[in-house]
Amino acid sequence: MLKKILLGLTVVAFAGVAIAQQTGIKRTPLQKLDFPAGYNTVTAIAEVPAGGAAGRHTHPGMETGYVLEGELELVIDGQPPMKIKAGESYQIPEGAVHDAKAGDKPFKVLGVYVVKAGEPLAKPAP
Repeated sequence: MLKKILLGLTVVAFAGVAIAQQTGIKRTPLQKLDFPAGYNTVTAIAEVPAGGAAGRHTHPGMETGYVLEGELELVIDGQPPMKIKAGESYQIPEGAVHDAKAGDKPFKVLGVYVVKAGEPLAKPAP
């Protein structure tokens, strides 16, 4: 069981590193659960530096989050941009192409991802 958890966190960490190298986002996996059936629930901290962006990407499941520090502009394709401040939460539907942009200050969010098992946490989008 411990080996499965460590392997899962390693996979999540590599997915986060791959996206971070492309976009400047830093994801720190905190926990991964094999739940519900056929899905993984991943809890992570995501940080974007001032003037940076997460980069357009998708998740093979839904994301919900809570802004711990700073403010971000959440851009989900097909929706108007949303300003989300520290103390506020957000939701992103499965497969939605989105980006999170920092203004003149960095931001930090606590994200919870419920994604299909066996798929990477995130994939870059055009």
